[in-house]
Amino acid sequence: MFPTKLKLHWQILIALMLAIAVGLLVGREVGIFGVSFYSVFDFLGNLFLNALKMLIVPLIMSSIIVGIAGLGGSEHLGRLGGKTIGYYAATSLLAILVGLLLVNLIQPGVVEGDPKEVFGFSADVAALEAKIGDKDGGDVVDVFLRMIPTNVVQAAAEGQMLGLIFFSLLYGFFIGRLAETQAETQRHFFAGMFEIMMRITDLVMRFAPIGVFALVAKTVADTGLDAFGPLALFFLTVTLGLATHILVVLPLLLYFVGGVSPARHFAAMGAALVTAFSTASSSATLPVTMECVEKNAGVSNRTSSFVLPLGATVNMDGTALYECVAVVFIAQAYGLELSFATQFLIVTLALLTSIGVAGIPAASLVAIAVILGAVGLPLEGIGLILAVDRVLDMMRTAVNVFSDSCGAVIIARSEGETQVLQPAVPAQAV
Repeated sequence: MFPTKLKLHWQILIALMLAIAVGLLVGREVGIFGVSFYSVFDFLGNLFLNALKMLIVPLIMSSIIVGIAGLGGSEHLGRLGGKTIGYYAATSLLAILVGLLLVNLIQPGVVEGDPKEVFGFSADVAALEAKIGDKDGGDVVDVFLRMIPTNVVQAAAEGQMLGLIFFSLLYGFFIGRLAETQAETQRHFFAGMFEIMMRITDLVMRFAPIGVFALVAKTVADTGLDAFGPLALFFLTVTLGLATHILVVLPLLLYFVGGVSPARHFAAMGAALVTAFSTASSSATLPVTMECVEKNAGVSNRTSSFVLPLGATVNMDGTALYECVAVVFIAQAYGLELSFATQFLIVTLALLTSIGVAGIPAASLVAIAVILGAVGLPLEGIGLILAVDRVLDMMRTAVNVFSDSCGAVIIARSEGETQVLQPAVPAQAV
């Protein structure tokens, strides 16, 4: 019997193909009852983007507070907690730098001719260039000044997410310093809020096929198929970055820092990687990840039960890499050349927002919206990447999960665990 409901990535793929056909067919002028199909596409696309923006503040804030509060209240906080956070910060930064290097080398968004005509953007490119192009070293300092807002509510309302992220990190940390009765109340409240936001995100993503259809159909109606060459190059850039991180960077860390065989670890994590790729959710994959790390890789429950749940919340190497490449690609698509200060801001925000990305499908679109707003780019740029986001989401989730598992192995080895990824000892004949 055939399934009654297609998985989301198949729905999005069908929507993409229909959008290309419909966009080419109707163009900008065809309509019905005096209403053009183009204006309908524009309305539905903006509605979907508005729904994504609606999620930003509560999802990012609750996710960070839940993750950090869980760390702060743990009996393992201290040496093990320091190693875990250090590993997660280092690998996320390495992933971002890999993505930044590749997107600047390949330049997938750079096109011949007027970018506005190729991609069908409505924003004033000259105004954007004046807004973004004059950033200098003073803006690097401004990044740190914005980390401490004078009014955290106003910062959230104005989209200054860097301050909100810093406030959420502090809030979550000091929950772990409260008396247990007070801390438990706070943890339950924000855990409930986080669960609610994940369910709302899931609801919004159920409409992703409609959003993809509208945004892609609008672009095709505007520009034909001109935008799909750069989009394919963007897909290739992200894929190459993810492959570099999972096949080069993380294995090198396993070998030189953990002192274990990367090939043996890949074999141990096979089931978790397949599950992560198919579900596009590191949270849903967590039980499989823990089983593979403990039973196949030989990591103790003491280490895995601390490192992996925290990693599923705050360690998103693939997501951080994707966010960085996506924002620079969108800037290139507008014909903008980003200064060092702006790229530094992107790296900083990609590192911080990857902490607050929920471990569910497509949640990184929310983080990309945060970075675009902070850099000064319009959110309409997200419409460019929606067509390929789902497949890349599956890939980056596998990278996220593999990085978590590498962290568990490396930290277990640093804690003196000797049975991690050791070859099986053959049974002695009697």
